[in-house]
Amino acid sequence: MTAHQLNIEDQAVAFVPEGPQPLLREIPVGEDYPVHALGPLQAAVEAVQNITQAPLGIAAQSALSVASLAVQGFADVETLGGDAPLSLFCLTIAESGERKSSCDRLLMRGVRDHEREQASGYKDDFAEYETAREIWQGKRKRMLSEAAGADKTKATGAEADLRELGQEPRPPLLPNMTAQEPTFEGLMKLFQVGRPALGLFSDEAGGFIGGHAMNSDNKLKTIAGLSQLWNGDTVNRIRSGDGATDYPGRRLAMHLMAQPIAARPLLADPQASGQGFLARFLITEPPSLIGTRLRRGHDAGSDLSVAAFAERLSQILATPMPTGDNPQELAPARLPLSAGAKELLWRFYEAAEKSQATGGQMEHVRAYASKSAEQAARIAGVLTLWTDLNSPEVDPVAMKWGIALAGFYLKEARRLAEVGLVSEETAKAERLRQWLVESWPHDDVVPREIIRRGPNPLRDAKALSGPLAMLVKSGHLLALPSGTVIRGGARKEAYRIVKEGGSA
Repeated sequence: MTAHQLNIEDQAVAFVPEGPQPLLREIPVGEDYPVHALGPLQAAVEAVQNITQAPLGIAAQSALSVASLAVQGFADVETLGGDAPLSLFCLTIAESGERKSSCDRLLMRGVRDHEREQASGYKDDFAEYETAREIWQGKRKRMLSEAAGADKTKATGAEADLRELGQEPRPPLLPNMTAQEPTFEGLMKLFQVGRPALGLFSDEAGGFIGGHAMNSDNKLKTIAGLSQLWNGDTVNRIRSGDGATDYPGRRLAMHLMAQPIAARPLLADPQASGQGFLARFLITEPPSLIGTRLRRGHDAGSDLSVAAFAERLSQILATPMPTGDNPQELAPARLPLSAGAKELLWRFYEAAEKSQATGGQMEHVRAYASKSAEQAARIAGVLTLWTDLNSPEVDPVAMKWGIALAGFYLKEARRLAEVGLVSEETAKAERLRQWLVESWPHDDVVPREIIRRGPNPLRDAKALSGPLAMLVKSGHLLALPSGTVIRGGARKEAYRIVKEGGSA
């Protein structure tokens, strides 16, 4: 070791005697998931947790979102502010290796089985449709020709035949029930040719969060459109090439599973927060169980519970959804609240409203708190129809379940809200720190290397300067003397990466 290198090491030790300081405050551990409040879904959730040994909250999110996907087309539930869809948006935050995909796969089995069954007959149905359409078009063309001809008798008869010809045959609906990483336009196209009740489900949602649909050019459009679907509003699309198209009577359930590094930017995004988009989600980040999953095998009864969930799911999906003349426009029934359920919801609403006052527990998550009563009613409605599609009302038991779950998610929103308060500059610095520690192969780095190979948002000298300065100030980087030789060249600006424990 040269004298110059020794001096650098001495500087590192002197600069960070107690190690680097964390950029982000550690998020406190949340409460246990209230699995008892899942009612008819509890057995399946506990079974999936038993099979996978994943955090209970992951299995619960999967079950709740799948149930919403299944029943959302049948009814709108009464709330204190009018009727609302039974569509739920769920966001589950968990590290890679927490077995998110395993939970989703077990609970989505009934959906995939239904899609395969429908797809087996779709090709034959589509071939019959094409034949019927060609016949219809041929008849119409002949009638139009006769109606425009010189023979008045034929023309009169052709006009009468045209009126009796009826509408052009409709194509069979595409059997796909879910999409993983669509643009909003792609989702609308699926609504054009498919079912009126769909799901946006992804066990690796980083591709959606960081993809084309949520980039700077499309984010506001995507957020606004998805929010309209959550509201149950008619979505209008006006394009120069396609003209104006309305999508009434559509419903969308959503479950995004994302790693923290992908979810943090969304939670901190001022547009997603300011537009009320995030407040429409039921969000949880359950404690990790990695390192503790040592049990061999699982209870035999767990397989039976998962099979029962899939069977109930298949029964619901096989039931025709209420539509009018157009099979792609839902005409959902109204699911009222019983008097007892409404009284419970009013009490929950009053408590949530008071908590939003200045100095209140939910002051900093007012957007979530203001929607919590509606979330409770939606959840209660989903659990009610999962039990019985013909239920006449939401009873107090189901409303207690909905309130318990909505209260849990509201506390989770408050717990995770600190992530949203992190400045964009701090979020970029944390992303750079993770990349340097986890992906960069050297103990030192120069800005040009980060610009060429680092995280995309930092591949610009101007964007990089702030995060670099923040990492130096917090002790994660040590500025090296000008002229230090790094990878064969003397560098005007270079940094030593300080590892955990303060070692550089």
